[in-house]
Amino acid sequence: MTLFPWRAPRVPVLVLRGLIAARPYAIHLRRYREPIRRAFALARPRKMLVLAIESPGGSPVESDLVASFIRAEAEAQGVRVIAIIGEVGASGGYWLACAADEIFANRMSIVGSIGVIGGGFGFVDFIARHGIERRIYTAGAHKARLDPFRPEETDDVLFTQALLTDIHAQFKDWVRVRRGPRLLDEEAAFDGSYMLGSRALQLGLIDGLGGIDEWVREAAGPRAKPVFIEPRRPRGLARLFARGAAEALIEVAEEHWHPLARMTL
Repeated sequence: MTLFPWRAPRVPVLVLRGLIAARPYAIHLRRYREPIRRAFALARPRKMLVLAIESPGGSPVESDLVASFIRAEAEAQGVRVIAIIGEVGASGGYWLACAADEIFANRMSIVGSIGVIGGGFGFVDFIARHGIERRIYTAGAHKARLDPFRPEETDDVLFTQALLTDIHAQFKDWVRVRRGPRLLDEEAAFDGSYMLGSRALQLGLIDGLGGIDEWVREAAGPRAKPVFIEPRRPRGLARLFARGAAEALIEVAEEHWHPLARMTL
């Protein structure tokens, strides 16, 4: 029996928007742990939760952490999870979508990109042209692997490719586990290409076409409304200080850039 029958049914929608990375204002588990728990708390009455995916991907680690946390909560509480991709749910964004029991998208959404990319630049000729001498000291034969100021070495390329292939294999395994027999053409789905939602439906990467409002009304009734849940942002002066700290952290990360740190889904 509904306590307030005149109130429109509410369906919680967890918004996963932006780059997936361990940095401020991005998608990462530390930032999303509390919103995920809040979303599942609201989902208990109807046993239904929607993930609104708007992400081009990013960190393999944070993609796995966030998706695994969502799955653990869903299984512990018996909640059905639906992912709905908006503009883009590609690479790590699609990894997050696979945490759901079903995935929907617009026919024009960008979906897929089940692959891994990494790389950088080589500055050997540049520093030589400007009379710059590279001095680096290491303990460990391969500690300076992929140093952009040294000539590229075959062993480094093989090592990096093996690492990318390993990450790709685990990405594919996750999709296989979550999509099961719905995955219709692995060769086409796993080549790293992104595609429109209409093509993703043909390959079995998604289960249907549609948007959040449409799905909420169909699942919970014509009067049902989505309740959007996102991480809380700092307010007032705290927000200004937090933004400054975020920019500083990004600058530090870029100053200590390393090609391996730029491997992304």
